[in-house]
Amino acid sequence: MKIGTINFLKVSVFIIGIIMICFCIFALPSLADYSAKMNPEYAFLELPVLIGIYITAIPFFLSLFHALKLLNYIKSKSVFTELAVNSLKQIKNSAISIIVLYVIGMFFLAFLNALHPGIAIIGIVIVFATLVISVFTAVLQELLISAIKIKSENDLTV
Repeated sequence: MKIGTINFLKVSVFIIGIIMICFCIFALPSLADYSAKMNPEYAFLELPVLIGIYITAIPFFLSLFHALKLLNYIKSKSVFTELAVNSLKQIKNSAISIIVLYVIGMFFLAFLNALHPGIAIIGIVIVFATLVISVFTAVLQELLISAIKIKSENDLTV
């Protein structure tokens, strides 16, 4: 892979991280406050929902970190190593944890009869997008493991 492409992907991941940090710091608290003022009967959910979203941001940022590590492995031409497999595994585990946290959060809101259909649709989209990422990284992980096995067998036969 070309160095320019890898650098573009690194910059893209970094920009996504900065946008999400700014969103978490500036937009989420004001959005939660606005929602609490617009729907005072659900104002007691402001802090739990905000904390839940912040908790789901942790695995998101971990997956971004491991994506950067994976891009560094690609750049240094050490893709076919266990380090790359571990990075893919961490991305997959982060995606699974995001799915679990969102499903638990939506069930919690549905149990309290506070799950607005718009919020439910957004949650379902996030769950399915994260599910696609999880399955894709699992497939890549298995392909990489197979490629490492083939490479080690070829190294032994030479």
